[in-house]
Amino acid sequence: MTKSTKRRNAEISKKLILSCATELFSKKGYSSTSLEELANMCDLNKAMIFYYYKSKQGLYEAVIAKVLDEIYRVVVNENENNKTPSEELESFIKTFALFSCTHPYLPALLLKELSDNGTQISETLFFHMRKLYTLFADILSRGEKKGCFKDVIPMILYFMVVGTINLMITTKQLRIKAYELEKIDTCATCDIDEISNYLIKKTMKMLKD
Repeated sequence: MTKSTKRRNAEISKKLILSCATELFSKKGYSSTSLEELANMCDLNKAMIFYYYKSKQGLYEAVIAKVLDEIYRVVVNENENNKTPSEELESFIKTFALFSCTHPYLPALLLKELSDNGTQISETLFFHMRKLYTLFADILSRGEKKGCFKDVIPMILYFMVVGTINLMITTKQLRIKAYELEKIDTCATCDIDEISNYLIKKTMKMLKD
């Protein structure tokens, strides 16, 4: 087997492991994901997973980094045709909300990463999380310079938008149960479009009043 063939096979194996791990983390979360099950799912030796990703934590970080990079690229691509900061901000919120909804494990894992005050976040994860925040902050900065927005505090608005979306997705079953048992208004029937549209409306109001 030539070196180029080995490299090609290695890349195929790494992509397969990452793809299957993403599916398992999505369905089961970090704690309940078994590397034995992952190896069987990939039809690979468990030792190969450790060879490429060193540990379960290393694999987990690779999955999160991949997803964060994907959402970053999706937001950037969606914003290519937008002409104003307001359009860009609306697109950011809608795209992030839809992506998080279709990758429902992402909000839970991000909340887990932030729950320890960030002391355990690796440099790789920090880099990808920072890229997404910087993209959001740049939109607000352009809007402020053009007079579209005022009283901009990017971090507060970012946590308001991203935090609300993350919590609404991760608490969906709890909110449904609370409504069914106690008839508490928990927005149990709200879909992701309603949530993102509400956030857009309130965020724009805050930025323009």
